[in-house]
Amino acid sequence: MLNLKTKGGYRLPTESEWEYACRAGTNTATAFGETITSKDANYDQSNIDKPVPVGSYKPNAFGLYDMHGNVWEWCSDWFANYPEGPLVDPVGPKEGVRRVIRGGSFNYFHVSNIRSSYRGDFNVPSSRTIGIGFRLAKTN
Repeated sequence: MLNLKTKGGYRLPTESEWEYACRAGTNTATAFGETITSKDANYDQSNIDKPVPVGSYKPNAFGLYDMHGNVWEWCSDWFANYPEGPLVDPVGPKEGVRRVIRGGSFNYFHVSNIRSSYRGDFNVPSSRTIGIGFRLAKTN
């Protein structure tokens, strides 16, 4: 619907695009350093028990809010173990059963699940749960 109203170009990010956006030029476990606290992201240790409005926490260096925690975010890639291949903008498998989700969620109990490199998977995007959302990428 958004593509029809805006002449297109919006899509789910690839897994590598999502991680690049999340890291925001860092090589640390999170965009905010090696550790993250409930002051930086909405995850289980925040004791909020629900998603919060986007922008409730500080942005990363690229100005993106809530890349860690709050809700998992769908990626366009199918989930599979990383194959040997390019390290720059790798392409996921052409088909699969489960899609990649990234970022962690308010209801995930361990801080390691919200680090920049953590990968999750879930049934196809037609499956719904309060802990999964999406962020769009725009193709020029």
